Amino acid sequence: MFLSVFDIFKVGIGPSSSHTMGPMLAGARFVDELSRGFGKYPGCGPLARLQATLHGSLAFTGKGHATDRAVILGLCGLRPDTLDPDSVDDLVAKIEEVKQIEVPGFEPLLFDPATDLIFDYGPPLEGHANGMVLRGLDMDGNTYYAQTYYSVGGGFIVTAEEHEAAQNATSLHDEKQSLHFPYPFGTAFEMLEMGRKSGKSIAEMKRANEATIHGHDLDRKLDNIRAVMDECIDRGLTQEGILPGGLRVKRRAKSIHEQLMRERGLNQPAPHVANDWMSVYAMAVNEENAGGGRVVTSPTNGAAGVVPAVMRYYRDHCAGASDEGARDLLLVAAAIGGLIKHNASISGAEVGCQGEVGSAAAMAAAGLCAVLGGTNEQIENAAEIALEHHLGMTCDPAAGLVQVPCIERNALGAIKAVSAASLSLRGDGTHFMPLDNCIRVMMETGRDMDVRYKETSQGGIAVNLPEC
Repeated sequence: MFLSVFDIFKVGIGPSSSHTMGPMLAGARFVDELSRGFGKYPGCGPLARLQATLHGSLAFTGKGHATDRAVILGLCGLRPDTLDPDSVDDLVAKIEEVKQIEVPGFEPLLFDPATDLIFDYGPPLEGHANGMVLRGLDMDGNTYYAQTYYSVGGGFIVTAEEHEAAQNATSLHDEKQSLHFPYPFGTAFEMLEMGRKSGKSIAEMKRANEATIHGHDLDRKLDNIRAVMDECIDRGLTQEGILPGGLRVKRRAKSIHEQLMRERGLNQPAPHVANDWMSVYAMAVNEENAGGGRVVTSPTNGAAGVVPAVMRYYRDHCAGASDEGARDLLLVAAAIGGLIKHNASISGAEVGCQGEVGSAAAMAAAGLCAVLGGTNEQIENAAEIALEHHLGMTCDPAAGLVQVPCIERNALGAIKAVSAASLSLRGDGTHFMPLDNCIRVMMETGRDMDVRYKETSQGGIAVNLPEC
């Protein structure tokens, strides 16, 4: 399966790509299927009611991640890339009041969030930790149509059948892919070999592959992604107050940014202040995400601050930064993100935060290394360094909210990404652990990780909160 740069970087809303965007997309897909005539099982009367059951991590942290609200919005036919975040409260309140949802082609369907949105805290579904079952019922409770969806990270959703088919699929580097894309690669090894044989950089190969789909529109679409990232940072740097959810976490990006701006005119600032700039950019994004604002999955919402922060660091703090370089940064970052998603996971519910912030740091490190003049081998090394030093990182959000430790974790992820890029540029690209092996280790570590530390808020920081 070819993963486009626009599969990895998608415009959506917070606070979670797998727990907010994914369930919303699943709901929208379900009602679209109903409108297109899917279903009507034998012996069932007319469609009268909708019902949703959340399983696994979607149940355990669904309230904190606004999964319940996302499902409601999805069943209304809304999508995260076009939804106005400021309209959410009124839309949800209306459904809770009228207890009906309108689906094209049907009379208004019954849906009471208090009884028809079910949190199942038992064992997760077999296919994935983020599972949900959507049902259409007749007035007697008979199933008119039902579908199981998995939210597999980064806003990607698949049905149970699609997930099983993907598990049984062969390598990304198959005959069909080879015929369609000029530079198909399913592993970092293949990517480097293709670069050696063609004399192309990773950015050039990724651009050629994307051009087969997006043509001359590619740069405009890349610039749009950059613009949304920048707008998110800029908005986050101006907002104050307490983030929603009950933890009373205070927004800090605006205050830190104001301090940094005041210090700019001082002589000889401490060298480590560069880290503070990267941190404040990342925190601005993730405070926006925690508040339900518009963000870009990079590759997930929980890790949405790392790549934009490194992008802004490149633009505002690196000599020779250019629009062309920024586009290449996104292309290379997406190439690495696609490898990780295809060969392991970017889902915190599946492998912990190593798959979210760890993947984001690897992507950002590779992209920055590329635009600072790194060779393909140095780029692969930068990604490996960043990912290797996130291995084993758990996903243990307090109260199921993407706030503690997630906001600061993005800041440190950005710092690690820049450090990894810089370190790789000091070498010649040769190193002990290949990126492919590191990705494999990440997946194996995720499989072995206790479920309490994989986005269920049942262990770690999530259960060691101050009592006052």
